[in-house]
Amino acid sequence: MLIRNILTLAVLELLVFPAFNLDSLARAQQKPAPKTATADEERLIQKVKEAVMKELRDGDFLGQQIEIGIQKYIKKQQDAQAAARAHQEYLAVEKAKNVRRVSAARDHIFGNPNAPVSLIEYSDFECPFCKRFHPTAKELIESYNGKVNWVYRHFPLPIHNPGAQKEAEASECVYQLGGNDAFWKFADAIYARTQSNGKGFPLTQLVPLAKELGLDEKQFKECLDSGKQAPRVQEDIEEGNHIGVTGTPANILINNATGEVAVKFGALPLEAFKADVDRLLGKPAANKPAGTTGK
Repeated sequence: MLIRNILTLAVLELLVFPAFNLDSLARAQQKPAPKTATADEERLIQKVKEAVMKELRDGDFLGQQIEIGIQKYIKKQQDAQAAARAHQEYLAVEKAKNVRRVSAARDHIFGNPNAPVSLIEYSDFECPFCKRFHPTAKELIESYNGKVNWVYRHFPLPIHNPGAQKEAEASECVYQLGGNDAFWKFADAIYARTQSNGKGFPLTQLVPLAKELGLDEKQFKECLDSGKQAPRVQEDIEEGNHIGVTGTPANILINNATGEVAVKFGALPLEAFKADVDRLLGKPAANKPAGTTGK
């Protein structure tokens, strides 16, 4: 439209102004080109300029070009962000490959100790997202009928202390006195009752909780007050730092035979884990319904 308007205006100018007749054009061909535009040429140029500006103001050409520019900018930013995320995920997986292998003698395992795939969770008893994720992890394990187990490792965040640290130590005292089953009962109880964020569960209630679980409260109190389990908790923290854990819940899915891993951060829903679990188990990808896309 813009180009057509300009050409139409130029033709009209040639017809309207008598100075541009065949004789004048012939004389112009016989003479050297003038160094400056004639008055008629200046008027034509001005008319063209005005036509262009009017088209830009009144038409949608400029708006269309601006919109195209905005969309290109957005696409460029999205591509850059996607590339950055992919790189971060790659780095996270590379670090996660160094995760300590699961050991029944060292770890707290829920489910089949010999499962081919483990969900290793670095967690914090006072983290609200860990509280949200706790039942999801249990549902994941139960849905795979012994093929996946759940390993709990400590990563109490400083912002949730002293509660998170003392609860982690308390869980180790529970494990020492009551074994693996008692540890998981304690974990379930804490996540069910805490309000999270560092002061969600009164530390004065840890001893009564141990008694509720059937443990000797005197022995539990002595263990907790001594701080003897603090180094055990610190080991998990240092391991987490080594493999790039910075927040909770940090979940690493690992094939215990091959060492292949997948990394999942945050309180993700159950469905967010299934594709990676199936891949680590060697299952073929599920067929997608018609009309869906993706890998």
